[in-house]
Amino acid sequence: MNRKLFTSESVTEGHPDKICDQISDSVLDEIISKDPFARVACEATATTGLVNVFGEITTSCYVDIPKIVRKVIRDIGYNDLAYGFSADTCGINTSIDEQSPDISDGVSNALEGRADDKQILGAGDQGMMFGYACDETPELMPLPIQKAHELAKQLAKVRKEGILPFLRPDGKTQVTVEYDEKGNPVRIDTIVVSTQHDDGVSNSLIEEAIIKEVISKVIDPNLLDRKTKYFINPSGRFVIGGPVGDSGLTGRKIIVDTYGGMGSHGGGAFSGKDPTKVDRSAAYAARNVAKTIVAAGLARRVEVQLAYAIGVAEPVSVSVNTFGTGRVSDFAIADAVKEVYDLRPGAIINYFDLRKPIYSRLAAYGHMGREDLGVSFEKITKKDELLKAIK
Repeated sequence: MNRKLFTSESVTEGHPDKICDQISDSVLDEIISKDPFARVACEATATTGLVNVFGEITTSCYVDIPKIVRKVIRDIGYNDLAYGFSADTCGINTSIDEQSPDISDGVSNALEGRADDKQILGAGDQGMMFGYACDETPELMPLPIQKAHELAKQLAKVRKEGILPFLRPDGKTQVTVEYDEKGNPVRIDTIVVSTQHDDGVSNSLIEEAIIKEVISKVIDPNLLDRKTKYFINPSGRFVIGGPVGDSGLTGRKIIVDTYGGMGSHGGGAFSGKDPTKVDRSAAYAARNVAKTIVAAGLARRVEVQLAYAIGVAEPVSVSVNTFGTGRVSDFAIADAVKEVYDLRPGAIINYFDLRKPIYSRLAAYGHMGREDLGVSFEKITKKDELLKAIK
């Protein structure tokens, strides 16, 4: 039979790249809570004993960046010198400039506004952004990435609650799902969990505990069978982790942030960027459009692409791909999307209320499908309008 396997991964909040994502978004949140119209592009790196925070920030407020950094690291759980990286002892360097005035002018006054002497927010850069949705899970997310995220969250939960006190903050999960010839997920083929742990803990104890307290708490047993393979800490030892084991960088887990590789990614990272950056805001809007299309029953699976030119408000293209699952043509759905949605950056920001400090919560365990956080772009509000607009 024509079956296939698809794999997605997630990482815990203690992974070095995710530490940096959370630092960048926490700085953004602190600034935007005081100055909602600030322009922020904040990056971070982390390595043994050192965090660097840098970027372009234009704001009227002051924030204590080192204090923010130490709080993020402490909340994640790096507060023990035995881990080789601690919130209380790591060095912190900052290097912040203002946003380029050339970029700022194009964002603040779009091409369309300049023609009519009006102030219209333009896109902060050129590029393409993607949104994806499918009917595999209640969140309308692909099953492999959804389950990988749930495993990663459970891994952090049992560590922080002391259920498995020998765990340390760094960790990764991976789920391989088998799909039938019609594209339906039918079983989980492989589960991989790699978790940092205290020295001296046996592999057998770790494997038994992870299966009992993490995998069995998250995975529907109906998706498992005797052929399902489990790899728990397959390297055999994972004591050295976090920024000591590998350097971290903001924006290096963009596939974890979106759809686990099932849907496309335009290439731009999310974390540390204020919503005038369409890398972030337009990707959220595209996710909302895709989710609404599936929720409306117009397709079982869909990918939406938006493309922008720097300093121009209207997207240069809106395209829809339903992969042959659409009830009407992809062109008809795309035309309805353009009729129902205002996809200019300013309209996206206002409709989804994106000038609020919501971003640090999204910086780990995925930005999409986060119904647990109640984010606006996951709420389906235009289903009836979209159906009415279908020609």
